[in-house]
Amino acid sequence: MLALLGLAMVVVFTYLIMSKRLSPIVALTVVPIVFALIGGFGGTTGKMMLDGLKMVAPSAALLLFAILFFGLMIDSGLFDPLIRKILKRVNGDPMKIAIGTALLSLTVALDGDGTTTYMITCAAMLPLYKRIGMNPMILATIAMLSLSIMSGLSPWGGPATRAIAALGVDAGEYFIPLLPTMIGGAAWVVFTAFLLGRTERKRIGNTLLQSGGGDCYIKAILEDTPHKRPKLAYVNLLLVTGVMIALVMGLAHSAILFLIGFVLALMINYPQLDIQKERILAHSGNAMTVVLLVFAAGVFAGIFSGTKMVDALAQTLVEWIPPSWGHLFPLVVAITSMPLTFVLSNDAYYFGVVPILANAAAAYGIDPVEIARASVLGQPVHLMSPLVASTLLLVGMVDRDIGDFQRATVKWAVLTSLVITALALLTGALTLFA
Repeated sequence: MLALLGLAMVVVFTYLIMSKRLSPIVALTVVPIVFALIGGFGGTTGKMMLDGLKMVAPSAALLLFAILFFGLMIDSGLFDPLIRKILKRVNGDPMKIAIGTALLSLTVALDGDGTTTYMITCAAMLPLYKRIGMNPMILATIAMLSLSIMSGLSPWGGPATRAIAALGVDAGEYFIPLLPTMIGGAAWVVFTAFLLGRTERKRIGNTLLQSGGGDCYIKAILEDTPHKRPKLAYVNLLLVTGVMIALVMGLAHSAILFLIGFVLALMINYPQLDIQKERILAHSGNAMTVVLLVFAAGVFAGIFSGTKMVDALAQTLVEWIPPSWGHLFPLVVAITSMPLTFVLSNDAYYFGVVPILANAAAAYGIDPVEIARASVLGQPVHLMSPLVASTLLLVGMVDRDIGDFQRATVKWAVLTSLVITALALLTGALTLFA
């Protein structure tokens, strides 16, 4: 009963936001409340919602301060030299622009942080997309796929870190066999960018932009503003590097690190109080939209977890797998990780569902490390979910609705998951026979 109720809730929620019957914030809040009442959980619904809000509060704080921090870095012109080099190389060719987007986002995504990846990629490339009339959804698709490969599969990224911790496996044993899959996945993202760019080139043509003189497109995109601080470029670079190193080393919670980074950036670049207030207000609209969506997602996750619908769905999945499919268990985990990670947060999936799957796989003699590898292969689909905080940031930056984003990316996300699953099988990261 609970499994059926949980499945119905996910289907109704997905339909409502993709058909634009309800806004994401409303759907994330109203739908789980209605289904909790249907399931007879009216007395505890408020507590479950509060638990969900507490669960996502650190993520909301992280996004708030990260948006403000990188917003100030973009305002100060820190990334202008990198953006200038990319813009000069790609000019107005949609195919080169798409490939440049892939190479940039794959590189930035190596740090494992979705907020960083999306902020820098959009700051560098979105003005050029708008300049020549390219569809910003191509940028969003490429950036999302890049993050799913570089952060989703690497042991320092969030999903793999959780899988390794939940199953108690060695990080090196997990990652080394998966490295060819990660490299192949990155190559696939570049190829996808080539396909998307070629299609866009057929639609809008190859625009030759003036690279010199008063009408230089680079100058127009990187327009001089009173907020640029070129003399502080090395100080800002040192600050960003310091925050990133502290983030990777885990010296403090990421929200705390970005808060400190934001405050220092504000003091260094804009010591005047009136300008500080102006810069905060300039980025607060985008930050507030994302934070509200994150809290709404917390309501959904809190009820989904608190009602035990997620546990019922996972148990039903395990029971449905025939014993004769035992040797296919890693493949089953890889395939089912797509829908499961779409409807669940990473914490719920990796700490709640994956241990159940690993215990079931052990009965067939399958090493938990293979389940850990298989469980991360659905990350391209996971990053489409409105439950992912950084995805809400990306959608806001390209000024599109989450339903439009999902319609545009679902084909490429599923295809990318299938490609990296096939690569994992071909390279021996996953085996079909114990």
